[in-house]
Amino acid sequence: MEYRKMGKTGLELSVLSYGSWVTFAKQIEDNSADKLMSIAYENGVNFFDNAEVYSLGESEKMMGRILKTKNWDRSSYTVSSKAFFGSRGKENKPNQTGLSRKHLTEACNEALTRLQLEYLDLYFCHRPDRTTPIEEVVWTMNHLIQQGKILYWGTSEWTAAEIVEAHMVAKDLRLIGPAMEQPQYNLFERDKMERDYTTVFKNIGMGTTIWSPLASGLLTGKYNDGVPADSRLGIEGFEWLKDRTLAEGRIEQVKQLSKIAAELNTTTATLAIAWCIHNPNVTTAILGATKESQLLENLKALDVLPLLTIEVIEKIETVMGNKPLFV
Repeated sequence: MEYRKMGKTGLELSVLSYGSWVTFAKQIEDNSADKLMSIAYENGVNFFDNAEVYSLGESEKMMGRILKTKNWDRSSYTVSSKAFFGSRGKENKPNQTGLSRKHLTEACNEALTRLQLEYLDLYFCHRPDRTTPIEEVVWTMNHLIQQGKILYWGTSEWTAAEIVEAHMVAKDLRLIGPAMEQPQYNLFERDKMERDYTTVFKNIGMGTTIWSPLASGLLTGKYNDGVPADSRLGIEGFEWLKDRTLAEGRIEQVKQLSKIAAELNTTTATLAIAWCIHNPNVTTAILGATKESQLLENLKALDVLPLLTIEVIEKIETVMGNKPLFV
């Protein structure tokens, strides 16, 4: 396993990590989740990602049950949660969503209870809240750090301007600013990481815990001939994800990528993950495998990484045709 510093912090994260979005308490049960987390940990993964909204808190409960049974040294792994959407779904009432001091504090406490942990290593603002003053957000996160409930705080899917503003406020108030961002990043979603955040990486030095490196499974090639019933795009309630993922022309691009992967004696999925971590601004890529065979194959991305020569990258760029233009 390779480990990278999370931005300008002293924290080291495994370049491949494991997350629970969609899978925990929806596609897999405790036994499978236990095996997958164990495989990840035994292969050097030290970051496990979660959020209050994932399966409306059930995902955190599941991960908490598994961590409770493991004899892993707490200092050997890191766990995250995120707050914004709430954990009660349609039952959410005022102050049970967003980034107010009340919700961030209560969501943190609830996550700790569900995960059965004394502290969160990483705590994310899951989306920007333009109805809450950024000063309130920064003060709240700083307070949670002082209380020992979280170690680092970050953002997810914020704009570069919003991240910079948070850092300016933190600097002015002599508080701790966000240390990491969690954006979507894969061969189809590139603008944020490769264009929008350029100045953030250069001037602030944010770490990134990127999600959906396989574009919700599209980059595995399993949707080339339709949507399997047991896949995440086949889950009831995720039609929005299916429509966004299976955009016109994407399947043909995946088929072309599969040819490049075959030339390297690897799979399309492993190639896609290796491409993500080839970007030095990626601290860790979150994997979301639901089967042991999938996870073991995904972890081989580290073996494929050295094979991504300039020539191979150029072949991939020719297929994709979506390299962000700088303006």
